[in-house]
Order: sequence, then C-alpha cells, then structure tokens
Amino acid sequence: MDHQQFILDNLTRITNATDKSKAAELLKLVEGAGRTFIGGAGRSLLVSRFFAMRLVHAGYNVNMVGEVVTPAIKAGDLLILVSGSGGTETLLPFVKKAKSVGAKLAVISMKKSSPMADVADLVIQIGQDDSFPLTKGMPMGSQFELSTLIFLEGAISELIFAKNLTEEGMRAIHANLE
Repeated sequence: MDHQQFILDNLTRITNATDKSKAAELLKLVEGAGRTFIGGAGRSLLVSRFFAMRLVHAGYNVNMVGEVVTPAIKAGDLLILVSGSGGTETLLPFVKKAKSVGAKLAVISMKKSSPMADVADLVIQIGQDDSFPLTKGMPMGSQFELSTLIFLEGAISELIFAKNLTEEGMRAIHANLE
C-alpha cells in the first residue's frame, strides 16, 4: 500500500466535501476585525498556529489565545477557534467571553452544530457529518486537522491573490528573532 497516497486520497475526499466559499467569508471577517484572536487545543491548536502565522505574514493584527502577551478581546475583534468537536471544554470559556464583550466568533469544526457553532457568527464545517469515519492509518483526528490545514492554506492562497501579496513582502514581516 502507498500510505502517502492513502492519506492524500482521504484528505481529497474530505476537502471536496467542504464548502470552499466559506474561506471568503472567513477572510471578510478577518478583514473587518480590529484584531483577530485564534485558538484551539491539541493538534487543532497546532493547525490554528499555522493560520495565525500566515495572517501575520499578510499584515494582520493577530494574537494566539492563551499566550502571556495576548491582550483582552473586545467588541470589534474576531475570535477564530479550531475544534473538531466544537465542544472542547477548555475552549468554551473563550466563546463565552468573546460573545459577552461583543466580539465575533468563527468556528472551524467537523460539526455544523455544536456548543460553539450554535453561537458562532460563522461556522466552517470541514467535510460533512459523515466525512470522518474511523480510518486505520489516520488516527485520532488526523483527517480533521490535516483537512483543516489544507482549507486554511487555501484561504491564505485566496488572500494572497486577492491582495496581490508577494513572497518578498510576506517574508519581510516574517519573524527575524528565531
């Protein structure tokens, strides 16, 4: 068996079932936000960090939830959470806080309805309700996280073309204290 092709085939199946128009909706929220806060838990947190980094490279004011230097969220800001279940207990207080101060909420999940999605301004369902069967060789959420990464990288590509961003311009913003 070609394991790389096996993984790519599964990710293609999921991304083909994902509503790609949601990328433009997400970018519109980012564009209209004062600041964007991004978070997740576990591997979803890692995927959210990819997206946050790319938005910074594109010139946006972005903060990762939970960092010691992250300021208070307020009205006019946007919170983007990546949560496969849409009900990650450690993230629910962030949802409550964001909504209580008048910030917008975008949830990226494998479920269109969940505790987070049901109060979100934008729900991006990766795949469909039946897109994530247990799959030997792609354990414990791999299908969701990798599909989400592809979706968000696609959104960044869309942004790059829409704003005519250049590699040189993005690289100039890249961290230089590494």
